[in-house]
Parts: sequence; C-alpha cells; structure tokens
Amino acid sequence: MTDEEKIWVRIPRSATQEALVKTLVFWKKDVLDIRWWDNGKPTSKGFRCNMDEAKILYRALSKIIGDENENKQKFNEEETQE
Repeated sequence: MTDEEKIWVRIPRSATQEALVKTLVFWKKDVLDIRWWDNGKPTSKGFRCNMDEAKILYRALSKIIGDENENKQKFNEEETQE
C-alpha cells in the first residue's frame, strides 16, 4: 500500500475472504476501489470508479439501504482493529 492508498473498511465474509473498500490514485485520478480478497490476494471480482462516479454510487446505495443499518458498521479501518 502506498501513501496514496487508504483502506476505509474490511468486510469479512469468511476466514479467508474479505471485501476491502479503499481509495487510491490510479493514472493520476482519485478512485474508489471495492474488491474481494481471498487469502490476502485481490480477486478479479470488484469495482473501481472515479470519485464523481463514487458520489453517484453513494446516492444510489443510500436510497437502496437507507438509514436502516446506521451505526451498526464501523467505517474506518483504524476503528475496525479495536
């Protein structure tokens, strides 16, 4: 991980699988990357978009999910390691 990458949350699925949500710079653009990892290695299953597209995705997910799960998840990697 470089200084330009930040992991925001790890979402465990099993003992060996997790989804990582991170931001990074890719081709001089700030991007959001959501990807499944298996045994510490990234899989091809994931999604990467620029931050303008991420805002659209955020609005859509907010409509789909609503506030139903608010305060049930920790959204900062430092907090998830407590």
